[in-house]
Amino acid sequence: QTPARAFTRGTKVGRRASSSLCKDGGARGVVRAPRSALLRLLLARSAGFGSCPATKPKMLNVHLVPHTHDDVGWLKTVDQYYYGGRNDIQHAGVQYILDSVVAALQKDPARRFIYVETAFFYRWWKQQNPSTRRVVTQLVEQGRLEFINGGWCMSDEATTHYSAVIDQMTLGLRFLNDTFGECGRPRVAWHIDPFGHAREHASLFAQMGFDGFFFGRLDYQDKARRMKAREMEMVWRASQSLKPPAADLFTGVLPNGYNPPPGFCWDQSCSDAPVQDDPDLDDYNVDMLVATFLNIASAQAQVYKTNHIVMTMGSDFQYENANLWYKNMDKLIRYVNAQQANGSVVNVLYSTPSCYLQELHLANLTWPLKTDDFFPYADDAHDFWTGYFTSRPALKRYERLSNSLLQTCNQLEVLGGAKSRSGPFGEGHSDTMSKFCTRTPVTDPRAMAVAQHHDAVSGTERQHVAYDYAKRLATGWAHCQVLVRNSLAVLSGSDVPRVFCENLNISVCPLTEGSKKFSMNVYNPLARVVTWSVRLPVNGTSYSVTDSNGKEMDSQVSVCVSSSTDHSGSQPVYFVCVVEGSSFIAKCPLCGRYNASGGDAESRQASGAYIFRPNSSTPISINQNPNISTLQEVRQQFSPWVSQVVRLYNGSRELELEWTVGPVPVADGLGKEVITRLDSNISSAGYFYTDSNGREVMERRKDYRPTWDLKQTEPIAGNYYPINSRAFIKDGRNQMTVVTDRSQGVSSIYNGSLEIMLHRRLLHDDVRGVEEPLSEPGEFADGLVVRGRLLVMLTPPETAADMHRPLAQGMVLQPMLSFQEGALPRNFSGLQAALPPAVHLLTVSQWSNDSVLLRLEHQYESSESKTYSLPVTVNLQTPPPGKSLCSQWRFAPSCCVCSVDSQSLFANSATASDAAVLTKQQGGRMCSSWN
Repeated sequence: QTPARAFTRGTKVGRRASSSLCKDGGARGVVRAPRSALLRLLLARSAGFGSCPATKPKMLNVHLVPHTHDDVGWLKTVDQYYYGGRNDIQHAGVQYILDSVVAALQKDPARRFIYVETAFFYRWWKQQNPSTRRVVTQLVEQGRLEFINGGWCMSDEATTHYSAVIDQMTLGLRFLNDTFGECGRPRVAWHIDPFGHAREHASLFAQMGFDGFFFGRLDYQDKARRMKAREMEMVWRASQSLKPPAADLFTGVLPNGYNPPPGFCWDQSCSDAPVQDDPDLDDYNVDMLVATFLNIASAQAQVYKTNHIVMTMGSDFQYENANLWYKNMDKLIRYVNAQQANGSVVNVLYSTPSCYLQELHLANLTWPLKTDDFFPYADDAHDFWTGYFTSRPALKRYERLSNSLLQTCNQLEVLGGAKSRSGPFGEGHSDTMSKFCTRTPVTDPRAMAVAQHHDAVSGTERQHVAYDYAKRLATGWAHCQVLVRNSLAVLSGSDVPRVFCENLNISVCPLTEGSKKFSMNVYNPLARVVTWSVRLPVNGTSYSVTDSNGKEMDSQVSVCVSSSTDHSGSQPVYFVCVVEGSSFIAKCPLCGRYNASGGDAESRQASGAYIFRPNSSTPISINQNPNISTLQEVRQQFSPWVSQVVRLYNGSRELELEWTVGPVPVADGLGKEVITRLDSNISSAGYFYTDSNGREVMERRKDYRPTWDLKQTEPIAGNYYPINSRAFIKDGRNQMTVVTDRSQGVSSIYNGSLEIMLHRRLLHDDVRGVEEPLSEPGEFADGLVVRGRLLVMLTPPETAADMHRPLAQGMVLQPMLSFQEGALPRNFSGLQAALPPAVHLLTVSQWSNDSVLLRLEHQYESSESKTYSLPVTVNLQTPPPGKSLCSQWRFAPSCCVCSVDSQSLFANSATASDAAVLTKQQGGRMCSSWN
């Protein structure tokens, strides 16, 4: 149990108390409390709390929250949703929603509305005239239009990497801050539609300074227990490493998902009866609606702890005709409150999540504590939303590669200066990938930010929408590559044209295949030295490979052969690892599949884009004895559509498994969900471990939930969890860790094993709204072929993190390769000394024309490494003797010595805005403040 005020946010000792004055005359005050105290007082927001409607302490106060949920792509593309195109698919037009809401809010000062998706609002705002902008600004300052969450989109929580989440939140929040100032700053995180909730997201929201977090989807068993125990609201302690309350966040589960209560939906898309209040009409229904509403309110109050409850009044793409909603809600409020004269104790009011949260704070109650997460999510006994952890694996990989390219592009934009944006290869920028701008509106909204949406990288969109997401990323790549060419020309001293071989995963690169002599440039976006093996397609049989100093490097030419015609046997492959006197054996992966259920006697639920439901709990082996050929690597051919290459490089402690799956055959009428399984003699006893959005690690246990007594109804799907970078099993002496190159689903069904789902091709829709089977056609319309990599490590548990942390970061931020005809240009480095191993350079990005954003993080958890989990001090001004830590920058002493604790995301700070902003000064650049 945690004291009530622990859920509210405060600030550091000594930080200036900021206040601003909004036009309604209310001062935005901040009540300060020491960081060491458990109490963190709520930031009193004049545009929210100062303008909140009055409530009645001795009554049940029902907070009506008018809202719309606008997916940044799902059944239609983001453009189609904004403009209202393709209404034959779904009637939705966001521009009309915002037009209508702004007009309706002006008619009555009591009305409220919240808006979430900054990607849409940004586009709408750009099209408004000065008069409309003034009206909207006034509504924001008065708290009548309130921004909630504030990210470019409402990100998925299972399949997103934390670095990309931070970037998309920064993009949206920066626009709101630049446009509306403090009055536009969201105070509440709002994830009403994602399909399960990650602890790392809650930790990020807490560190970003949010006061609370509300969501809509909760496992049906968990929800039933929480309703009975009146624990629908809680304090989520979202980090094992950060000292409480740094990552504590008040969290509430909304009562109806994000829909209105039954019978009270008044959108043009709804069929509920309006409030018909003329007693002379036969259809007069005020008495009936009031009685129904009072009963619903009374029932809801039984499962929440205070005399305040919230009702979401809206749903997907609603309020295109806001007058329908507001006219009926005005009447509902009037007639329900009129019953107070007859003894009713229900008081209804327009409200927002911030106002509701303020009332919970004032209640001064004790709230239950949550320390795990909300995965996996099921909405019925056989309906586990665990398939989307793997759905559309090619798009998931493309998104991850795009994130790596974006970070590289951002860094080179800084290092190359103005010439990177306008240089010998034309005009280049990273805006299409990340930032908002006015230069290329045709590419808005920003590609990487949109890709974090919970129906984008999740793989739960329709096929034509998936193509649109990929196209946006490709457009961003093209613009970034121009910038990279310009920057590398400046930094390397060579303006010889360079190419990027984007099809190396299928061994295609025309320059390397057609040139007798070429140079390869490798840019490492990490602030430490990495070892990276590169494979290039060539046509010759003998090559000399030298570094930039002319020194010959180790290399090898391998002749590609077909393992179906040249193989040395069909025995299983094992590898044995000796770890400090002990040894254990792991078997090279079993490649198997689950046949997808199309529904059965127990349930009509089928596997689909969201749902994973196999028709058997036993995987079918694709081939227990694959054909094997051994050259300098082991090639396994399991079937014509499944193969794997196993490699162990000299000096490397990790095993590389390169898998290729597809086209998945479905002529037998069965959808298939392909897995790889690693078996070992580790005594894992049903426990396994997965990362949360690529950062902290979560302990999992087969057929178990920490929060309630699980009744397991799907022994396979009900034990799957998302991973973004790694998973492992261990016992007292040994640990087997698998690092992935994209988001995937993972489980440990058998003792000593890890199984990872690689690919899915299905024949049925899972009845969750997509109305389209997940069957990606691929290049030749016979199914998609996907290739990927897994890295496997066998280590003692106490030293495992020393390997898998940097290895996972290296997989996320991969070296960027570019190629030129002829000799090598000169070497260069943005740093002359590496950062300490525990410190990760999270962000280096051009913030404005004369400032740069720098983020550092401690990448180890508090107790996972004896060597690297300790706090680290990084002095950016005083480098080791004889060296300059940063060759491009100099820093003011007041801001450049930062102490970074374990798993601290922002240097010397607990809020997302507390990253160093480096501002250009005469004779160099310096850090002006921890902004």
